[in-house]
Amino acid sequence: MPLYETLLMGAPAGGESNPMAMFLPLILIFVVFYFFIIRPQKKKETQRKQMIAAVRKGDKVITLGGVHGAVTQVDDTSVLVQADTNVKLRVEKSAIASVDTKG
Repeated sequence: MPLYETLLMGAPAGGESNPMAMFLPLILIFVVFYFFIIRPQKKKETQRKQMIAAVRKGDKVITLGGVHGAVTQVDDTSVLVQADTNVKLRVEKSAIASVDTKG
């Protein structure tokens, strides 16, 4: 049988294929996704939660909406941010994008 006919028709019907060989590409794709996508996202989210948990009075914060200000009060789920003179905003801790500690 010529080579092109073998390639078109596939392997002869008599042999059985290894089931592990069929799942190996799927397993390899999952491993690549885990190390390049899932694991870094989990690490980044853990760092973000630690940053938000460490917010203290006097820290400079930037919210997800782009508001810059200083923290004047910290509650369990929210913070009071002084954005300007006589302007205080209560924002959820989850809305904090970055924190600059006072040192």
